Formats: sequence, structure tokens, C-alpha cells
Amino acid sequence: MPDNVRVRFAPSPTGHLHIGGARTAIYNWAFARSHGGAFILRIDDTDPERSTQENTDAILRAMRWLGLDWDEGPEAGGEFGPYFQTQRMAAYAESLERLQDLGHAYPCFCTSEELEAKREAARVQGGYAGYDRVCRSLDPDTVAERIRAGEPHVWRVKVPEDRGDIVFTDAIRGETTFPSSAMDDFVLVRTDGTPTYNFATVVDDADMAISHIIRGDDHLSNTPRQIIVFEALDREVPIFAHMSMILGADGKRLSKRHGATSVEAYRDEGYLPEALVNYLSLLGWSIDDKTTIFSREDLITKFDISRVSRNPAIFDPEKLEWMNGVYIRDLTPAALVDRLVPWFVDAGLIAADAVDGHRVWLEQLAPLVSERLKRLDEVVPMVRFLFAEHVSVDDAARTKVLEKEGAGRSLDAAAEALATVSPWEPPAIEETLRTVPEALGLKPKVVFQAVRVAVSGTAVSPPLFESLALLGKERTLERLRAARPLAVD
Repeated sequence: MPDNVRVRFAPSPTGHLHIGGARTAIYNWAFARSHGGAFILRIDDTDPERSTQENTDAILRAMRWLGLDWDEGPEAGGEFGPYFQTQRMAAYAESLERLQDLGHAYPCFCTSEELEAKREAARVQGGYAGYDRVCRSLDPDTVAERIRAGEPHVWRVKVPEDRGDIVFTDAIRGETTFPSSAMDDFVLVRTDGTPTYNFATVVDDADMAISHIIRGDDHLSNTPRQIIVFEALDREVPIFAHMSMILGADGKRLSKRHGATSVEAYRDEGYLPEALVNYLSLLGWSIDDKTTIFSREDLITKFDISRVSRNPAIFDPEKLEWMNGVYIRDLTPAALVDRLVPWFVDAGLIAADAVDGHRVWLEQLAPLVSERLKRLDEVVPMVRFLFAEHVSVDDAARTKVLEKEGAGRSLDAAAEALATVSPWEPPAIEETLRTVPEALGLKPKVVFQAVRVAVSGTAVSPPLFESLALLGKERTLERLRAARPLAVD
């Protein structure tokens, strides 16, 4: 293990931060924190057509929401910046010049049409399909003259012809070998002067002293090329660790059809960041064979790259939802109110400037919903009736409950009994209401369901007695009387 652990997460701002990228960020962050190292956020924004400031802002928001603080990068600064690839063109030019001086790079004047014709011929004849290095042996004077004349050209790395197989020890996959015969002299810099991914990322990683590169195994095929560039630049090769992909339940690579969307979409669906971090951490890694729920601090202290599985992980939306419910139930009433208030405000249930004045009432509401919530977005329809002045009974509840025999008598008797309750608190409300079924000769379910539908408008609501207490005596009696014409005696 290097003395100074430095890892990076380098998303491309061509879209929002999605689940696979979030897991990569979490593993890098946890690895850095567990070793007292540095976690660097770098924005690989060299795709001019798809990279946008909007996407960059979304990635930064998602990282902050997940609680993945970075030590260097956008907004944080750092001595190895800048941390946007579009701002690092001078560094790429300098590294290319170094490769030229060392004799490890050469210009290639082959046109794309010529290269495609050669590839097609190789496909037909079954020969070597890589670049044939025709420009590698051009006379230096001829090369200089063609460059002075402005002839378009790329710059390729000169892979040593006597280079043996490329072998490295992956921290997850173990010893990994790529045959050197598969390595052609790949392009470092395009005709327009922009660096290719495999050149820019190596220059950045070398200049930023990255010690470990932890990423998805979709980058595994890039690794031998990047090692070639590290060696050509005479820079130390980092330790690589390639995680297996996240798959859907059907065994195919995770995509939107599996319900996988951006991190912010999960936020907007009512998932807690700590639950999402916990769940994503388990997609390929574990503390042990039994621990499912763990804190951020446990993740930091227990994270071990050697425990990351080589096998693909299966994304299970139902397990994530279950885990989110566990985290919701673990919140104190005050903490849950903090999470729920934005949903209440956005839904127009309560004004933002009125929250403090209703804080005690809201903290009494929180325990009523915590046991029933799997996602925060479920709370508004569940409690809307408690905020409203009046409710309308939905057709299903009217048919199923109020149009059953005894519903009307239940509402009359409940209203009469509850009118005497004082103080208006759950124990007194419950004690009073429980006398009604026996007095009417009805089952408790008939009475309580009629009351529930009358006050909430639906057949499902938080606990009845506590809900009535929060609703208030006046509104409770008013709703029982309003629903009476809909009920059958």
C-alpha cells in the first residue's frame, strides 16, 4: 500500500450521476477515508457536444447530497488543479512534447479513409486489424516538412516492439494479463489537437499523483493502453482495481428499464442519502456475511478493497426500498420532520414560514407515518387529510365502507360520544370510541372503518385515534356529520 493514498472519481458531465457512477464514487471515497488519504473529484469534460455546465452542477449536487465530500476538485481547489480537463490542455501539450523528446510518440498522416480501407482488407483477409505503423518509420526530415506544410496528422504512442505481455495485479481481480501483440500504436492526440481519453486520463492521474484507480470493469480494456502511456512518460503506474458491473434482475447491464435512474431521481422519489449509500455499498462489497445495515462511519472503518467481489452485483429495487424504510424508522421524530417538511411545503400542505409554529404538531405526526413509509414521497397522500379543511370521500371507500349496513349509525354514535371527550388526546379518544361498537351491537371494524373513511376520505390512514387527536375535535365532529348523508343505516 502506498504511503500516500490518493484516489479520484472522474465523471464525464454528459448526463446526471447515475447509480453505477455513484457506487464508484462511494468506493473511492470510502477507500480514501479508510486509509486517511485524499479523495479527488475531477470532471472529464472533453466531450464538447455532450458535456454541459448543467450536468456538471447536477453531478456536484448529487455528490453533496450523498455526503461524499471531496478533498480536491471543483469548489474545493487543491494544489494539483485545475480539475476540469478542458482547463488542462497545457498539461497535455507538455506531456506530448515530453513523449516526442523521449522518442515515444510520432505523427501519423494516414487519413480515416485509408485506415478504414486497411481495416476492411484485414477483415476480409483475416489479418491484423490494428494500425500497421506505416508512419512510424517515416524519414524525420520528411515528417518535419509535412508538419510545416500543415498536413493534418495525429500523434500516436510508439509501443516498444520488444515489450512483453502487459501484466498487472488488479486489487480486485488479481493478476491480469493482456498480450502485447494486441497493442497497436494507438492515438494520443487527434488532428484538432485534443487528447484522447487514454492520454488525457493518464496525464491527469500522473500529475495528480493518483495512487489507486478504482473503477468499473468496463474500463478494463483501457488499462493496458494506459499502462503503456504511464511507462512512456516514465511515470509510476497506479494500482488498478476494477469492479464488476451492476446488473438488473434479468442479468443484463443495469439501465433505465430496470428502474435505474440518476441519483437525484432517487432523491426526488423520497430515498434517504444514507440508505442509498448503504445499499450501493453492498452491490459488490460487504463488511461480513451478515451485516446489512451499517453507518457511514462503519463503511469508512470497515471498507476493504480485497472484499470487493469479482462477480456482477444484482440491483434489487425492492431491497433498496426496504432498506430506505429501515432508515426512515430509525429517524427521531424531529429528524423525520426535517426530512418531510420539504414534501409538505412542495405539496402546498403547509407554508414554509409556518413550519416553526407547527413544529410540535408535526413531531406528533411523525411517529404515525414512520412505520408505514418506505419512501418519503408516500407521505403526502397519506396525511393530506390532516392538513385539509375538508375532505371528499373517494368512491372505493364509499362503496366498501359507508354503503355497508351500520355505517350511518356508527357515525351518529361516534359523533355523539366524541363530543364529550376531554381532554382531546389519543387515550381518551380511544377509550370513548371503543364503547360504541358494543352499544350498537356492531363489530369494532365496522365502526372504526366508518369513522376512518369519514375523517380521511379513504379506507387507509395512519393510526385512527392518534389521527383524530391531530385533526382536532372540531374538525373531527364536522367530518363525521358531513359524511353522514353518504352512509347507510
